[in-house]
Amino acid sequence: MGTSRMFRIFVFLGSAFMILLIIIYWDDVGASHLYLHTPVSPGPKIPHPPHHQQSHTSRTPSFLSDIDAFVNQFLEPGTGEPTDPAPADTSNQSEKAEERYVPRREWKIHLTPVAAELRERQEQRRRLLQEMCANDSVVFPGKNRSFDDIPNRELDHLIVDDRHGIIYCYVPKVACSNWKRIMIVLSESLLRDGVPQRDPLAIPRDLVHNSSMHFTFNKFWKRYGKFAKHLMKVKLKKYTKFIFVRDPFVRLISAYRNKFQLRNEDFYRRFAQVMLRRYGNQPTPPASVDEAFGVGIHPSFSNFIQYLLDPQTEKEMPFNEHWRQVYRLCHPCQIQYDFVGHLETAEDDAEHLLRQLRVDNVVEFPTSHRNLTASSWEADWFSTVPVEARRELYKLYEPDFRLFGYDRPDSILNE
Repeated sequence: MGTSRMFRIFVFLGSAFMILLIIIYWDDVGASHLYLHTPVSPGPKIPHPPHHQQSHTSRTPSFLSDIDAFVNQFLEPGTGEPTDPAPADTSNQSEKAEERYVPRREWKIHLTPVAAELRERQEQRRRLLQEMCANDSVVFPGKNRSFDDIPNRELDHLIVDDRHGIIYCYVPKVACSNWKRIMIVLSESLLRDGVPQRDPLAIPRDLVHNSSMHFTFNKFWKRYGKFAKHLMKVKLKKYTKFIFVRDPFVRLISAYRNKFQLRNEDFYRRFAQVMLRRYGNQPTPPASVDEAFGVGIHPSFSNFIQYLLDPQTEKEMPFNEHWRQVYRLCHPCQIQYDFVGHLETAEDDAEHLLRQLRVDNVVEFPTSHRNLTASSWEADWFSTVPVEARRELYKLYEPDFRLFGYDRPDSILNE
């Protein structure tokens, strides 16, 4: 009797432990998107290369590996082929019920093959990243640390969409507003009258950059505690990860134009006043951006570069995300990105990416030419910046140039 009772106790405790694991991980590993209460299927699964199974004898037993196996049940890719659902019986449905939003039952997929030159372009960009990360001549802070060593606060640019298995690292001033719109549409996180918003351009700008609209990696800590990092690594392994970049110097010009040539009270108080006091001969700058613009006062582009090069700047606070280096925002040597887009080839890259994600006729990337900064303008913008300062600035952003395949701007640096 004693043995039988102990056996029942162990069975009960084991069952309770598994139920606890399910409760902890169910919400964010995709199970919440299965809609088990309805006879409908989620969006398409993203195809992945087949996994090579290891024998049980070669596997090292551990608590985390058991969790990994459990989570993988929900993240394991299927065939990726959509199936036609059986027609629903609507004979007894009311008109109101027919208008109720029901998650998508079918996600159509464009099967037109991607052009060979686009596939080759992506292969070259991914290969370059791997080579530069392994190249000892490319040196920057944090390059050789592991993913586990990245502080949580530095993971706030990784947006996760569990519905489609996508991770996007957004880089400000690289069409990130429109890519955030795409992520909102795909995640169906914005509802209007109970129906998800399908038009990216209909999403207001204030919501696009509202952190509550996006589930980022740095939010994992509050939800999962000590298991957060492990779950992040599982998703990084299984999901499709993408990033968009642009010429680092052109990105700086774009940031300056947007934040200091336009009326922006927040950036004026936080940054412009500092630049004017330190480098602009304005010991007492105007109190507000409206007053400053009223008398024609704002920091020059040269003042902006001085601010970036001043050692005091980062002693006070880290670079703002609009001019922070991409390697600091997206950790390309710790995260193996599946797709690297360039703003200079944005139209082709966006079409290629959405097709690779198999959502190209669920959503379309919005094209916009407003406030575009052309690379041909670099010489004019840097004409007021001393050559030595230009060279120091290149050293500051050199890792981004080399990691993402942008040529050294010799015409600017060798004058």
